[in-house]
Amino acid sequence: MSFSHTERSLRALELLAQSADGLALAEIAEALGMPKSGVHRLLAELSRLGYATQDARGTYHLTPRLISVAFRHLACLGTVDAAQPVLDALAELSGELVRLSVTDGDRQVFVAKAQGARGGLIYDPQMGEAAHLASMATGLAWLAQLGEAEALALVAAQGLVAPGTGPNAPRDLPELRDSLARTRAAGLAQAIDSSAPGMSALAAAILHPATGACLGTVSIGGPSARLTPERMAALKPPLLEAASQLSDRVAGSSYFTPARAAI
Repeated sequence: MSFSHTERSLRALELLAQSADGLALAEIAEALGMPKSGVHRLLAELSRLGYATQDARGTYHLTPRLISVAFRHLACLGTVDAAQPVLDALAELSGELVRLSVTDGDRQVFVAKAQGARGGLIYDPQMGEAAHLASMATGLAWLAQLGEAEALALVAAQGLVAPGTGPNAPRDLPELRDSLARTRAAGLAQAIDSSAPGMSALAAAILHPATGACLGTVSIGGPSARLTPERMAALKPPLLEAASQLSDRVAGSSYFTPARAAI
């Protein structure tokens, strides 16, 4: 397959973003399917522009510049500023991690969070990651807003099973369909020991107030020992209220993608 120079550059950035320890030239060349000479020129250009750097071992890393660009864009749009008070209030009430995701094409990407836990086991993953659709409450909350054929196609493209998922994650299509049916019936998604062993989460879709399109999700996540079924039941009303508030606050932001209408 032939890729443009721009696409190769973006793929190189995505590869580096997934490696905390950086990557060697040969590793990047193999992943991109390019000759080392071409990758060397590409990385030299990214380094010149300030997006990559090479350490003393010859390993390439991302610089903070890409992060800076992303956060400047978020600040310009005002999306996080508008959403943060709602996230903070829900985190304070729940005592757990609250996250906001946005619909980005075929992904749900986490862009903002508020940490309510003050002690014990604190679940606090990095921003910018994409949700695993089949095993995470965030993914299920979004998929439940789509038609079955589209939802299953998105899962197939990403992969039904991801490394490190918990024992209750769907392992086949009938289990996934059951999870989506329960999510639609409840009006929100619940995942217990699914995205990872010992972790649980609730998530609700954020719907455009006029079109019904799913703009993203809001979720509460934490250890299953604290997020018991009884505790999760008590948190469902405030989670749904937060989703409603976020719908009003972020619907006008161009950062959200109201392309898919709710079923």
